[in-house]
Formats: sequence, structure tokens, C-alpha cells
Amino acid sequence: MTIEEMIGMARQRDVSDIHLSEGMPVAFRSCGRLVDSRIELSDDEIRQMILGLLPVGQRELFDQGEDADFALQTPDKNRQRINVFRQQGKIAATIRLLNDHIPTLSELKLPKCLKDLADQPRGLILVTGPTGSGKSTTLAAMIDYINNSRAEHIITIEDPIEYVYDRQKSIIHQRETGVDVKDFASALRSSLREDPDVILVGEMRDYETISAALTAAETGHLVMSTLHTTGAAQTIDRIIDACPGESQSQIRTQLAGVLAGVVTQCLIPTLSGMERIAATEVLIGTDAALNLIRENKCHQLNTIMQSGMAHGMHTLNRDLSRLVAEGTISRESAKKYTNDIQDLEQYL
Repeated sequence: MTIEEMIGMARQRDVSDIHLSEGMPVAFRSCGRLVDSRIELSDDEIRQMILGLLPVGQRELFDQGEDADFALQTPDKNRQRINVFRQQGKIAATIRLLNDHIPTLSELKLPKCLKDLADQPRGLILVTGPTGSGKSTTLAAMIDYINNSRAEHIITIEDPIEYVYDRQKSIIHQRETGVDVKDFASALRSSLREDPDVILVGEMRDYETISAALTAAETGHLVMSTLHTTGAAQTIDRIIDACPGESQSQIRTQLAGVLAGVVTQCLIPTLSGMERIAATEVLIGTDAALNLIRENKCHQLNTIMQSGMAHGMHTLNRDLSRLVAEGTISRESAKKYTNDIQDLEQYL
């Protein structure tokens, strides 16, 4: 069996991830659950399959002891994000199967306020959530919405490039770290000299990237990025805590000046068990919300979201309770994904 045949089989079974490991059976993740793939391969076959995936440059890094992170396009034009690593002296790989097309915000059943955020001429939009919660897909849908609705110059900085956009009304330049650019921070700084309207940063990982992203938003660009957090208030705290102590006050002030919105999401299996749906939490950068950030009162942001429905805001628990009431997800699933079970109980 070739890797292309395995990926094709996985796509037919609506799999999101493939796990290949020497000494272990091949596993698929489907609707959020790990299942046996029922594919039998020897350790040597798995090892050769994984090593055969590695591009030349990545193979050199991997031989030096580093993990390899790259994208693979199969002959059917579908793209996969691949991470190759070692564990207990053996080789393993995780293959994330990306959608064969960029879904629209409506197809993803995401709140209408995401279109309003994408229509903003400037500011910072953050999409957050745990690994595998669909952040990249949501951002791709927002970029494609801009691409189809107005003429802009869009620069994406990704690690690696996941979705490839077809040109519609906008010009889109996609840059991959380690291939086209050194890292997120240097690419962000140079992008300001490339006449962008919209900048997508794959992830705000460190102080340099955070500082460069805030500067880009301050200078009149629409900047989009992701973080691995599970709530809007936690997102603000994470950004500030990632910065040196002497810079935190400045970063807080900058953030309060440019934040357009924070969208937190998690993917939850539906009652049918055949698909997953996104539950979201939305914070919009209203004057009241930005003032709380400026005054270091992020713990009060939940109150702003609870009372800000007119602006498109809602808490994760409100959205979870809505999905339960509609019969989309179970109460047990809602309790599993909440970050405040007592508050959720009141909603339910």
C-alpha cells in the first residue's frame, strides 16, 4: 500500500488524522475519536513510508534530530499537513487531512459576526482553541470570504501552508516559514514593506511575533492569527504573559487599541456521531471590552460577553446550551467541553 492509497482510503472514511508509528497499528481519528484503521503494515513498511514522505530539506533536519513539519499535496490535489517525529528511538508521523476545498463560513455554521469581523478595514482578529479545533479552517474561510468580496492584497505567513487560495478579487501571496521566510516575526516585519491590506499570521508564538503583529494592526492593517487558548479572557492573559515584564503594560495598551475580536472554538461530535460542529465564544472589541483590557480587568470580560449579544458576542456556555436545546449535541458532550460546568448547568 502506498501513502497516497492510505490517504485516499482515509478520506473515503471521513478521517481527520492518520497516526503512523513503528511498532504500533495504523490509527485513524474520525469525528474526534481514535479508531483502528484495520490496515496491516510491518514496522519496516511504516518506516519506509514515513521516510519517503520527507522532502530533501526536511530529511536533513530530521537526520539532525529535529522534528519535520511540512505539507504534502497528493495527485488528487488534496493537501495534508504532516509532522514526523521520533519516540523511544522509533519513527512516527501524524498526518492531518485538510479539506479538499475551502468551506464558507455558512458551511461551517459559524456566527454571522465573523463576516462582520472580516469586513473590518484594520485591527487584530484572533481565532483560538485547542489543537484540532478547526482554527486554520475558520481563518481560511474568512480569508476566502475577503478574497471573494473585495480587492485586497493579502499576505499569509504559515507553517506550513495548508489551504491554497485561488485568486478571485484579491491578490494573495502565501509564504511558508523555513521555505520562503525565516520565521513569523521577520516575515511580519518585512510584510509591512509589501503594501498589504490583510496579513494572516499562522500563530502568535512568542513576544517578537506578538509585538510585530500588534504593530502591523496599529499601522492600519487587518491582522489575523491563532492561539492555543480555550476562552477569550484567557487569550488576552496569554498574550500579555508571553511578553517580558517590562513590556506587558505597553502590550496591554496596544492590544486595547487594536483588538477587533476574539473567536474561541471547539469541535464537538453531534448526536448522530457522523460529524462534528463548532461551538464558539465571541468577544468583540467594543469600547467597554477594550477598556477592561486596558485596565487589566480581563476577569470581567465574561460579563461583557453575556450582555453583548447585540454586538454579536456570546460565551461558550451560551453556545453549548443552544446546541443542546437544538438537539445537535448531547448534554454530556456540552459538559465535557465547557470551561465552567456550574455556569453551564444554569444555562441548561
